[in-house]
Amino acid sequence: MTNTTDFGYQQVAEDEKARKVAEVFDSVASRYDLMNDLMSLGLHRLWKRFTIDRSLVRPGDRVLDVAGGTGDLTQLFADRVGPRGQVVLTDINGPMLSRGRDRLLDSGRIIPTVQCDAERLPFVDAHFDCVCVAFGLRNMTHKDIALAEMRRVLRPGGRLLVLEFSQIWKPLAPLYDAYSFQVLPRLGQWITQDADSYRYLAESIRMHPDQETLKTMMTSAGLARVEYFNLAGGMVALHRGIRF
Repeated sequence: MTNTTDFGYQQVAEDEKARKVAEVFDSVASRYDLMNDLMSLGLHRLWKRFTIDRSLVRPGDRVLDVAGGTGDLTQLFADRVGPRGQVVLTDINGPMLSRGRDRLLDSGRIIPTVQCDAERLPFVDAHFDCVCVAFGLRNMTHKDIALAEMRRVLRPGGRLLVLEFSQIWKPLAPLYDAYSFQVLPRLGQWITQDADSYRYLAESIRMHPDQETLKTMMTSAGLARVEYFNLAGGMVALHRGIRF
């Protein structure tokens, strides 16, 4: 019997989800950054800076940016770790990673970029001081395996940060739903000529574990002192756990 998983509100074979997610990001890569600014009214930049501040990263640290796409957080981490540190940008999607690499080069940064699956990270155990995944975990087929992999490559005392859409404060939910399912696909059609990818985005957010469930998952993956910070009324949450 074929195992299935969610792709938005659809149920698809597990080995099909990665292909379908790849199609989404292949389609939107060229306008991904513009859409992020438009659909969040620029708030995603504040959320990412908050993540950097809570990462406790210092000059000389090693950082892994998982599913880092176009490299927003990679650039911020590179500023924080300085010339003595190291940041590695990874993504499973080639067009997104290429765009991130080009943006980094345009800004004068030569940063290692690795195309890889977060469920099979090609790095040795206990190598990084910080691992971060922003708006990528919900697209992964086996989130538990990905979390365990990210914990594996952390050194003892290292931090895992997960920045992701989450469960919004209930009184705001009707307005948020109207925006997500009516405005967002139209915006996606206008900017990227692809309404379906942004309809998937809205659905994938609803299927993603809520704050407490993700906290439990991170604890089960072997992380300690897991906590989360709600942003924008819980529309987004930053989870942080430590490997001991």
